[in-house]
Amino acid sequence: DVRVVHVGPAGESELVLAHLAEGMYEALSHLMGGATDRNMILDNLELVFLLIDEHCDGGIILETDPHKLASSVLLRDEQESNMGAQQGQQQPMQGGGMGMGQGFGIGGDMTIAQALRQAREQIISNLSQQG
Repeated sequence: DVRVVHVGPAGESELVLAHLAEGMYEALSHLMGGATDRNMILDNLELVFLLIDEHCDGGIILETDPHKLASSVLLRDEQESNMGAQQGQQQPMQGGGMGMGQGFGIGGDMTIAQALRQAREQIISNLSQQG
C-alpha cells in the first residue's frame, strides 16, 4: 500500500521517470527489509527522507542505483548515530523546553534524522501520557 511517484516536466522521457521510480522503490524495499507497508514506512520515515535526499536534489538526479542509494543512506545513518553518541558522552545535556536541544551540539543544531527521531519520541511520550 505504498506508491512511489515522481513528477517531472511534460517533455521528460517516461523511461527516465520510470527508471527513477523503480530505483527508489528497490532502495526503499532494501532499506525496509522487503516489507514496504505503510506502518514500516512511517516507523522509518527518517530513512525515507534520507533516501529522497540521496536520490535527487532540487530536480537534479544524484543517484539511481538502488544498492548505492541504500548503502549511502545506511552509512549516513550509522555515522550520525556514532556522532550523536560521541557528542552525548562529551557534552552534558542542555536544558530546554520539552526536551528540545538536548545533547545535539553547542548551539542545539541537529540533523534531519535526529530531529525526526526526537519528534517521534516526543509524540509517543505525549500519547502514552494521555492514554
